[in-house]
Amino acid sequence: MKKILFILFGIILSCNSWALTLINDTEIEKQVTDIIAPITKAAKIPENSLKIYLVRSDEFNAFVRGGEDIFIYTGLLKQIKTPNALRAVVAHELGHTIGGHIVQMSDRMSAEMTRAIIIQALGIGLMVAGGNPSAGAGVIAGATGIAQQSLLSFSRDEERMADDLGIELMIKAKQDPNGFLEVFEQIQNINEAIEQRINPNNVNHPLTSERLNNTKEKIKNSKNIVKQDPNIAKKEQEQFELIRAKLVGYLDTQETVIAKYPNKDKSHAAIYARAIAYMQRGNLKSALIGTGTLIGRNPSSPYFYELLGDIEYQYGHYDDSVSAYENSLKYSNNAPQIESALALVLSERRKADDLQRASELCKHVILVDPTPLAYWILAKVSPEGISEWALAEFYLMNGDKNAARQHAKKAQKKLKTGSPEYIKAGDILK
Repeated sequence: MKKILFILFGIILSCNSWALTLINDTEIEKQVTDIIAPITKAAKIPENSLKIYLVRSDEFNAFVRGGEDIFIYTGLLKQIKTPNALRAVVAHELGHTIGGHIVQMSDRMSAEMTRAIIIQALGIGLMVAGGNPSAGAGVIAGATGIAQQSLLSFSRDEERMADDLGIELMIKAKQDPNGFLEVFEQIQNINEAIEQRINPNNVNHPLTSERLNNTKEKIKNSKNIVKQDPNIAKKEQEQFELIRAKLVGYLDTQETVIAKYPNKDKSHAAIYARAIAYMQRGNLKSALIGTGTLIGRNPSSPYFYELLGDIEYQYGHYDDSVSAYENSLKYSNNAPQIESALALVLSERRKADDLQRASELCKHVILVDPTPLAYWILAKVSPEGISEWALAEFYLMNGDKNAARQHAKKAQKKLKTGSPEYIKAGDILK
């Protein structure tokens, strides 16, 4: 069996700024984007500026950075039960942006730090003055506690406001705000035992029971609430179940997959999860059978063909893998990850025109959504100078600046002065 060189499901990236591990997956990113589109539109976020980041973590969490970068944890996607509940989570996070909470928190932290320093200075003064040393030490110890309590109170108020703004955003987007109740009820089930022992003044969120009651009251007093069409909701739920199954199939153990999707379950999602799990663990025959069933049921799904391409690649069946990926691209729109997968197979098959086609695919990926993989494949299929520049970009994206500079220097020696790649290599050296 041919050993696969990387997981086509997702190139895992280290995000050093927040110490997060990110996953790229065309299907999941597209489905999540479609689900939250009404919310982001109502929040006046330009469609072409929105970016979904999938964080590999079992945490039930999400956050928004800069109003346009939305980070969704895989644990949230695997656990949240409906698309409408997911919309509520994002609406809450966008509520922070609408309320200007990030900037306000930064200003508040700065003010509280200054306040703590002044109090600490007072404490030191008491000690140096020879008044009451123990009193001075007590003032110093209490300074950070005072600041912390102030910030926690401020954070709780922000969370309440974000809930209210999120509900208003859902209503504005003509989405059912009861998604908030789904989320809080689920969180309450998870945290109920813990929250019973928590001092509500020592946490940065209001207790879930309080948020649940506030949300019920807010929705009760709201007007113009729209209920989702049952047929639309059913179709959306089916698509949502597929991406949940995909995450379980790739990220969970075989035992977990079978427990969640037993063999007697013949739904699309269950077959999808099992086929992915079989492929991950080298049972390619079972994976191929399951994928064939899925394609037979839905012959225009780009992502079932993508999975078929992955399986055939692992078999070493390059022609069949290329055919599957081509079908996947035929039925998809703007799928750089699938283009990269096809480029990889072409770079290894090396029939006539394969390298040229792989180069074109990589250049398109780099244009719309650059990834280290696209640069690495481009380096494999390009002439020497461009190859060195592509490797420089590859190492730069992976955070190895020394290797990036070394390859950029080599690239400039072999490239025509003034060519686009020569200039880009120069940018790396700067």
